[in-house]
Amino acid sequence: MTTLSDNDGGGLRAAARREVQRGRDFVDETEPEALVTVTVAAVALLAAFVGFLTVSSLTAIPFVVFLVASGYGWFRHQELTARVLTLTTTISTILILGLILVFIFVEAWPTVEYATVTVFGIPLPGLRLFIEARWSPVTPPLRYSMVPMIHGTVLVTIIATAVAAPLGVAAALFLSEIAPRTVRELVKPGVEILAGIPSIVYGFIGFTILSPWASDQFDIVGQGTYLFVGVVVGLMALPTVVSVAEDALNSVPESMKSGSLALGTTDWQTMTSITLPAAFSGVSAAVLLGVGRAIGETMAATVMLRGSPGLTKPLYNVFYGNDTLTSLIAANYGDADGLQMSALFVAGVILFITVLFLSIGSQYIEARMQQKLGGAE
Repeated sequence: MTTLSDNDGGGLRAAARREVQRGRDFVDETEPEALVTVTVAAVALLAAFVGFLTVSSLTAIPFVVFLVASGYGWFRHQELTARVLTLTTTISTILILGLILVFIFVEAWPTVEYATVTVFGIPLPGLRLFIEARWSPVTPPLRYSMVPMIHGTVLVTIIATAVAAPLGVAAALFLSEIAPRTVRELVKPGVEILAGIPSIVYGFIGFTILSPWASDQFDIVGQGTYLFVGVVVGLMALPTVVSVAEDALNSVPESMKSGSLALGTTDWQTMTSITLPAAFSGVSAAVLLGVGRAIGETMAATVMLRGSPGLTKPLYNVFYGNDTLTSLIAANYGDADGLQMSALFVAGVILFITVLFLSIGSQYIEARMQQKLGGAE
């Protein structure tokens, strides 16, 4: 009786045989000179990559060989050379990203191992990082809790999302469906210009204007509040949300809108019942991109926050601000070493995993909406 695993194994073997046959056909149909040229270019690029990783003084030699072979192939066998170059650069990109991930996780491991807690006789590496709230990298006993920074990051992200999501989607809907052409041509470049302003400028404005005002109005000792950091970061994420959401709304077929209007609905009903649901995957991706910007924002949070890791009392108090994961890294990286440096890499790992789940979530939402709208089987 054939099982599901047997079917999967047979499908994989069949796919492997097809790929092998395609490779053989490619070799048989390609001129020997072209094969030699692209092979030399690919091998030279790989050698240069290895030389770069090993910090070899001979790295320049294979790189020059790669440039010469690629240049010769581009003039003599342009199509084949372009295919091989795109393939090799894609593989190189994947390898580089993989090595970056390995490096981050390896560097974070010493602190994870140091924070091991034994529960019922079972050692759990890194558990102390998430069950304590004390950050003490100098005074014994050394503790590197991530809880205060995760708490700060969550508060800032929630506030930034509350600012960027409704304002961004509303602005995108206005530009896409309501604004006259002249207004759209004037406003959209302005929104894109806002996206190009460096984050340190936003942080400086928040530090010199918003923070002193908050200190006076709310009787706060010192500067730095999660509330206004979240507002500033939300405004920074706003251009991204507006731009991506508007592109998603503009991609909705005009026939769907016209059909809705022909049935007697108003413009507002068409926008809320047809345009927004049809573009929901793109709009949600825009919001998630904005959330990713909020999570990964460094300079604005570093400039505006106190830089003293700790939990606010009560936990929902947004009128004080201590540290986020990104500001922790930015403020301590220059002076850190040993386990403290490793703890900063732990913060980087947490940020990476968080953004990874956001990306997976956006892909899931897009797939569900495509299925709902009949775009996928």
